[in-house]
Amino acid sequence: MSGCATYSSSSEGTKRIAEAIGRLLEPRSYICLHGELGAGKTTFVQGLAAGLGVPDKYITSPSFALINVYAGRMPFYHADLYRLSGPEDLEETGFLELPGEGAAAVEWPERAGAMLPADRLDITIEYEEEGGRSLVFAAHGIGYDRIMEDICRTTRW
Repeated sequence: MSGCATYSSSSEGTKRIAEAIGRLLEPRSYICLHGELGAGKTTFVQGLAAGLGVPDKYITSPSFALINVYAGRMPFYHADLYRLSGPEDLEETGFLELPGEGAAAVEWPERAGAMLPADRLDITIEYEEEGGRSLVFAAHGIGYDRIMEDICRTTRW
């Protein structure tokens, strides 16, 4: 596992970081987003979607639908597990088939427990003073090391 951290001073900066990552994603990419309510996970997903070529429309958190699917240069799956009580709630949802030949971003991944894939990129978003956010990246699996190298060269967005 490798990792690094960066800082975003604004929502737009967070989206730019995520958009850069979205451009690097390949089929079967899996992103897990950790952070408190309101930390900026959905904002990050909006940037990922832009980087994946999803047409400009408002990406919302699928809290009630569980998984939203968007068409871009590959299918993009956005899952929000906030309302789940645990992994057993995922058994009949299609969650285990993600990301297929597309890319997946999962908010509140800790609720999936051991159902998460071993190869993935974990991103923790935390509040900082004056509205900024720190983003801590942890790559699990060789495919994510390249993303780490590219994104961690820049420290402020």
